Amino acid sequence: MTPDEIRRIAMFSVHTSPLEQPGTGDAGGMNVYIAEVAKQLARRGREVEIFTRATTGALPPTVELAPGVTVRHITAGPYEGLAKNDLPGQLCAFAAGVMRAGAARPEGWFDVVHSHYWLSGQVGWLAADRWRTPLVHTMHTMARVKNAALAEGERPEPPGREIGEAQVVEAADLLTANTADEACQLVTLYAADPARVAVVPPGVDLDVFTPGDRYAARSRLGLPHRAHVVLFVGRIQPLKAPDLLVKAARQVLDKNPGWTPDDLVVGILGGPSGSGLEHPESLAKLAAELGMTAYLRFVPPADRATLAQWYRAADVVTVPSYNESFGLVAIESLACGTPVIAAKVGGLPTAVGDAGVLVDGHDVGDWARALDGLLADPARREVLAGRAVRHASGFGWAATTERLLQAYGEACRTQTPSPITEASLLTGVPAALVP
Repeated sequence: MTPDEIRRIAMFSVHTSPLEQPGTGDAGGMNVYIAEVAKQLARRGREVEIFTRATTGALPPTVELAPGVTVRHITAGPYEGLAKNDLPGQLCAFAAGVMRAGAARPEGWFDVVHSHYWLSGQVGWLAADRWRTPLVHTMHTMARVKNAALAEGERPEPPGREIGEAQVVEAADLLTANTADEACQLVTLYAADPARVAVVPPGVDLDVFTPGDRYAARSRLGLPHRAHVVLFVGRIQPLKAPDLLVKAARQVLDKNPGWTPDDLVVGILGGPSGSGLEHPESLAKLAAELGMTAYLRFVPPADRATLAQWYRAADVVTVPSYNESFGLVAIESLACGTPVIAAKVGGLPTAVGDAGVLVDGHDVGDWARALDGLLADPARREVLAGRAVRHASGFGWAATTERLLQAYGEACRTQTPSPITEASLLTGVPAALVP
């Protein structure tokens, strides 16, 4: 089956729905990726059905995300009270719901199964085998990569996840990686067959994230015109390292003792997530301890139009994460013409390109020097801003989707029987869960 012949795609996103607001809970770049790619596929005449776990009884069983894109809510465990690490115990229930939905379709309805994150890969593995379709899998994050560079206070990913990921890597007909670096990690850390790994970089909505007038954006957001505005966008958890930005900003203030809250604003856009939920007040407490409270603006997750205004209002956007498979925040900021300071990890060097500053490591002093240097040099920021828009223009979602369709076609061409156990075929349980 060629890419042009592929008509119907089943996507699996067990632990987070594309309908959720990115920036809090488990919703982040993966949500944006799934929603944007699904809409692009639909514009190309494909039908996309996204299977996700129901987390509230308020939503109907199916929701139209866009014409041609349906989100199907599968009941698996209680609606609330389950953390992501609790979800392996609900994969059997989720798989059963998927099988019931599939049984209502004619034989051969779906042409491709595309699973996102390892939990979805376990169910996608079963569904692809039952429906006799190729399985395409996107990791988004990998346990072995995260465990190699843990933030302080971050717990290691459990061995069960590593095992589950390895099983999905073996089962998938094709794996998509966000960057060449991630493709190498799949090969070296998970023994993936290089011939079954395709690099498909994520994208950015170039209609929403565009350059604009900085001072008009600041007026709309209530920010002082003369201030140096530094921005963090993302979930508040140790992995994303917003505390590093607060500490670095404190050192910048120490170097500029005359600055007031009208001279420096540190915007924190996002909500607690992951282990950050255990101490949601920790960043505010840190700010108070460092005498930074007056300089910080805590802003809840925002819609994309508002988020774009924040990017335009900022002088610099920071991405200090310990790990990022790509870094959608970085490419969104660049599309708005705002340079980025990012950690030199994962996919961030690809996302940032030559339009920002990469910091090797997470030393507070190094980050403070990078931040102070860029804030003090408007001419350099102007040069980086020009590069930013040019660099981001190569990462539209249309390009991502075109590459993804080619990957789907390759998976159809090279599809092999799924290494699923006889026990799982009889029970309808993903192989990782069969004793």
